[in-house]
Amino acid sequence: MVSSASPSYRGHRYPVEVIAHCVWLYFRFPLSFREVEELMLERGVIVSYESIRRWCLKFGQTYANGLRRRRPRPCDKWHLDEVFIKINGEVKYLWRAVDADGTVLDILVQNRRDKAAARHFFRRLLKETGTVPRVVVTDKLRSYGAAHREVMPSVEHRSHKGLNNRAENSHQPTRQRERAMKGFRSVGGAQRFLAAFSGISPHFRPRRHLMTARRHRTEMIISFAIRDQITDAAGLPAAA
Repeated sequence: MVSSASPSYRGHRYPVEVIAHCVWLYFRFPLSFREVEELMLERGVIVSYESIRRWCLKFGQTYANGLRRRRPRPCDKWHLDEVFIKINGEVKYLWRAVDADGTVLDILVQNRRDKAAARHFFRRLLKETGTVPRVVVTDKLRSYGAAHREVMPSVEHRSHKGLNNRAENSHQPTRQRERAMKGFRSVGGAQRFLAAFSGISPHFRPRRHLMTARRHRTEMIISFAIRDQITDAAGLPAAA
């Protein structure tokens, strides 16, 4: 399960608002650390891209965990999918699970997409969510069926390419970031970034096409208010 630790800003000379804003910019938009540095400079805040990088490493996952804790319980219909990604020229596989509302339940970078990899992802997913779904929807990769029969045989399994568009579409923001970052450099780095990214970015991506402009503004204001609660909850004052 996600950690319940609150962020601690002890020893940081920048205000919480600056740190949180930089982390939000980096994980919400396809920006480099240097581009975030430039945006902050335009606002009159002088901070190095190296500081921003360290803040994202230190606080990104903590913020993501806090946002996940405030999400509603996942739906009982899960969509699973895997895509290949290249890391230092080697093909790896990014496994992703989303619920019927499009909420990302978990992601995992693995070397293979065989039965063992599918089984590991199923077990990790059940542990992370703490729930068992009613239905699991996948494509026709046979590894899913073999792992499903072993890990969650009582759960209905629907295997059909056309039924899994929700999971496949959820890969698009990751592809955008992968291109902006010119690829991932290590498996560990990709896992760390995507674990935080999948918790932060979707929080600020309501289904805009299903909302009026007024409703969208309201949803975004709520999202920002939750972010402020997460980033400042139990945080210690910055050092002078």
